Amino acid sequence: MDYLLFRLYGPMASWGEIAVGETRHSASYPSKSAIIGLMASALGIRRDETEKQMQMQDGYAVAIEVSSQGALLRDFHTTQVPDSVGKFIYRTRRDELVYGKERLGTILSSREYRSDALALVAVKGLPSAPYALGTIKKHLLEPVFHLYLGRRSCPLAAPMHPLVIEGNNFFEAFQGYQHKGLMPFHDAENNWSKRDTYWLGLGKERHYYWEGETADFSDTLDMSRMQTRVRHDQPLSRWRWQFAPRHEHYFYYSGGE
Repeated sequence: MDYLLFRLYGPMASWGEIAVGETRHSASYPSKSAIIGLMASALGIRRDETEKQMQMQDGYAVAIEVSSQGALLRDFHTTQVPDSVGKFIYRTRRDELVYGKERLGTILSSREYRSDALALVAVKGLPSAPYALGTIKKHLLEPVFHLYLGRRSCPLAAPMHPLVIEGNNFFEAFQGYQHKGLMPFHDAENNWSKRDTYWLGLGKERHYYWEGETADFSDTLDMSRMQTRVRHDQPLSRWRWQFAPRHEHYFYYSGGE
């Protein structure tokens, strides 16, 4: 079976969690909605093209290998906005500042980011997949829309280096990925720059997240330490920003198995 693998690295990333009140949390690894949204952007699918977005969501299964969770970074925001006026709708920022000038107030919010986090994504096409993995790979190299790590303020800081790899499961695909250093110079023996290893704290330990069955990840590892979690990152409507719960498995790999 073929898998599409690509890496995600940037000085800042924000993988949205459930937002309550003024706090916007970030997970330590990419959500499925972020991965599918990134591929859709590369293909040129707009957010309001609901049918195509749903085809992308239902057509692929994803897994994530986290090499570095990065450091947590919090940003404090103050935003000046007017309160609501009956049925009047502020359609632009200019409308808020001009027509709502007499009703302006301040909203306080806190947003979280992951700094210097590195993740490797594996995508498996399901029978209903609308695009071949090779097609997605081509568009990741030449995306139609700008790609970013969860928020538009979080650009990629290294090439995604997408590869289509054959394997029996996600873990084999991850093991077969040929890493390239983030820095200009890298060690030809292990393809990781020594600077990268020191800078990001890379070691043999990895965190894995995937959807599906245990065998979809590996049929050789001892999976007794596997956990199953619920994450609200299954898009229902990107236009209305609605998400449904999804079951996701987690496995910690120490490198000695």
